[in-house]
Amino acid sequence: MANQDLLLSYYGDDLTGSTDVMEALASNGVETVLFMDVPDSSLLERFSHCRAIGLAGTSRSETPEWMDDHLTPAFAWLKGLNAAICHYKVCSTFDSSSRIGNIGKAVEIGKALFGQNYVPLLVGAPQLKRYTAFGHLFAAYQGEMYRIDRHPVMSRHPVTPMAEADLRLHLKEQTALQTRLADLSMLAATDADERIDALCRSADGMVLFDVDSAESQVHAGRQLWRLTPDKGWFVAGSSGVEYALLTAWSKAGLTQGRKVFPLPGKVDRLAVVSGSVSPTTERQIRNATENGFTGINLDPIELLGENGSIVLERAVVAGIETLENGRSVILNTALGPSADRGGDIDRVPGSRHRLGRMLGTILRRLVSEQQLTRAVIAGGDTSSHALRELDVTALTTLLPLPQTPGSPLCTAYGSNAATNGLQIALKGGQVGSDAYFSQIRDGLQG
Repeated sequence: MANQDLLLSYYGDDLTGSTDVMEALASNGVETVLFMDVPDSSLLERFSHCRAIGLAGTSRSETPEWMDDHLTPAFAWLKGLNAAICHYKVCSTFDSSSRIGNIGKAVEIGKALFGQNYVPLLVGAPQLKRYTAFGHLFAAYQGEMYRIDRHPVMSRHPVTPMAEADLRLHLKEQTALQTRLADLSMLAATDADERIDALCRSADGMVLFDVDSAESQVHAGRQLWRLTPDKGWFVAGSSGVEYALLTAWSKAGLTQGRKVFPLPGKVDRLAVVSGSVSPTTERQIRNATENGFTGINLDPIELLGENGSIVLERAVVAGIETLENGRSVILNTALGPSADRGGDIDRVPGSRHRLGRMLGTILRRLVSEQQLTRAVIAGGDTSSHALRELDVTALTTLLPLPQTPGSPLCTAYGSNAATNGLQIALKGGQVGSDAYFSQIRDGLQG
């Protein structure tokens, strides 16, 4: 039987996606903890008051073989928590391929482990300006709406470009599982329950639930919770899963509404490391350097080269010099798409992961040697690998950002005195307003 106190457990396919879920839940009164690895019993007991438990992963940037080796035990541990719902969380832009970040493969593993006929899939999240209509995914960029295969950024993603907007066809390239669709008209029908029950009875793979508005999100959340078996089950999708469920939980009296978070106040100095090549992050860096930050451009090829340790040390020295002069600092390996060195980086397998770890090492040195209390890591894949260099074992939400959800300020926990209690924000490439870094420095919600 499911644990009646634990509403949800989840695995995030990257770190920023994992904090996205944590923020959505915590903002709505569901106490949530995010672990970096499977915790021991004493660490788990420390957060026994939480009603949602997350496990941060890196599967968005990993191979199917890696998933077999790592997702299987991770999902097994989450299953053992006996939450009502276990969620495999993917990015709301759904960028993935057969070889990298294969969502279909992850669903296959979860489906088999939980012994389900089908896995519910929900991707649309209006809160993030992501919408699914009749199986097709749309996403906003700079105030305009684009089909995902025509999106100015995601259609040109350096690792997993989206060439297909119909998620059923996109998944067909990743798995033999069939994807059925509970479309907008079905969800809004007066006999929706009967029609969806019939759809699910014949499903043997995935069932995608459309969400294109607040109204359809309510419909999808009601169905997802209504269909949940007593023993609990495995679902997949973006943080739209949580946003949809929150309304259903509220109506069932399981949650108490939004939580008020006090502002943490401004810090005098902030350190940022960025591995993002997104134009969104580029605008944020340029905005920050006009508002009290010093930008330091790092050559990723030099960092990864045979003299990488010397280059890393120079970066640390430059960062410390900036901080000692009373200015916040941003150290980045690419200032927008035009500076992307991804082709060169990918010539050596594993280099992207190693680059993320090196940025994490730089940040740890700056935090420790300058006794910083707040920091930022920019880039979804970068965050997943960089944070592990800071000896952080768990995160909770310190300050949600309701105007740009998906990049909250968090409190870090761990055994390292320098980073235990550190306030840290983890920002995906596409997330945040142009003034994001100043906003985090100043401790403001918007």
